[in-house]
Amino acid sequence: MTTGYSVFARYYDILTANIDYKKRADYFHGIIEKFSKTEGKILLDLACGTGSIAEEMSKIGYDVIGVDYSDEMLGIALDKKFDSGLNIQYLCQDMRKLDLYGSVNITVCALDSINHLNSLKDVKKVFQNVALFSEPDGLFIFDINTLYKHRNVLANNTFTYETDKVFCVWENTIIPDTDEVKMNLEFFELEENGMYSRSSDSFSEKAYSEESIEMLLNECGFEVLGKYGDDTLSPPACDSQRIVYAARCVNSGQIL
Repeated sequence: MTTGYSVFARYYDILTANIDYKKRADYFHGIIEKFSKTEGKILLDLACGTGSIAEEMSKIGYDVIGVDYSDEMLGIALDKKFDSGLNIQYLCQDMRKLDLYGSVNITVCALDSINHLNSLKDVKKVFQNVALFSEPDGLFIFDINTLYKHRNVLANNTFTYETDKVFCVWENTIIPDTDEVKMNLEFFELEENGMYSRSSDSFSEKAYSEESIEMLLNECGFEVLGKYGDDTLSPPACDSQRIVYAARCVNSGQIL
């Protein structure tokens, strides 16, 4: 798994300021309310990043555990927790090696974190781990970037982002045979002396077919409850850039 983010973490919240995390949390909450069979409120935010969704889910009333592989991301999440006073527990772990102290009722994995896994073998390991630590009938809600997005939106394109604090050049290179997109980010930050400091980061994301994802969910003991396009409650379209899955663990506590 290629995480990158050692430098990107410093700018992540600035460059994703367009994401309405409260709206996303409310969206996930609605899916949970629709499908939950239990009253349990223990929620795992898997690949939680800087903790923005964890904060919002905690405000709704969930008992949140945030897990991420990046020390830098978790450092920012802990700063947010200190400021908000919310009772969120954070753990630094590779999601392929998830090891919790107990089970959870709901797992959320958002913002294409599954796409950071390099192979279907890794995806299956994560699904197995979620099943292992899920309560019976536990929910698993996650999103993935689609093959369409990798091939037609990310592709070999370059994007630029400019804020008052940083200018970012984001360059993509797609590997057609695997639908993996390698991403290189160059950051230019304005210093107090009027000069710019430059730093770089890189990582990759891989797109997986819906058939492969659903096959692995089934193999790991999950029943697919819903599949939605682009953060709606409608089925994915051929040009959807993101698919959100809602699944129920019907075979919890076992590694297959």
